[in-house]
Amino acid sequence: MFLRRRLDARHCLYVNPMFPRRFGSAEGYRYRVLIGVGGNIGDTLRRIERLRVALGRSPQLRVTRTGAILRNPPFGYAQQADFDNTVIEIATSLQPRALLRRVWRIEKRFGRTRSFPNAPRTLDLDILFFEDRVVQYKELIIPHPHWSERLSVLIPLRSLPSRGKTLRRRYENLDI
Repeated sequence: MFLRRRLDARHCLYVNPMFPRRFGSAEGYRYRVLIGVGGNIGDTLRRIERLRVALGRSPQLRVTRTGAILRNPPFGYAQQADFDNTVIEIATSLQPRALLRRVWRIEKRFGRTRSFPNAPRTLDLDILFFEDRVVQYKELIIPHPHWSERLSVLIPLRSLPSRGKTLRRRYENLDI
């Protein structure tokens, strides 16, 4: 069950005991990563909760924090349903490219198809930050090049339970 708080005419914030939340320690995992999560096909609130559970079952990933879920209008291709978006911080032992491959497999398992840019989707996962690394590959740029321009990232990011560690330094002073 989610509690809904309307932020304005076009944005709603959804919270429940799991979103936002801080989970246990990340001992034994080498890297902290922030993943942007979104979707607008089907029951996305339920799918995001199922994603959190699925991530926690992986031996190479551990969910450490989740942000509140924001319902917001689409951008790019506007003729589609509103999106539900959140951020999930994980701890992992995977390197960036290996994590990207894992993220793509998870998207596929949740029914993601890539028909055209900004198309409706069941689940979209973006690696926003990977520790304090700057990564530039053809298929992966970290930090995500548009994270600071998107309310779908900024609002859930601000709702993360504070920890004051590595990733937090990047976004603790956001003016939103």
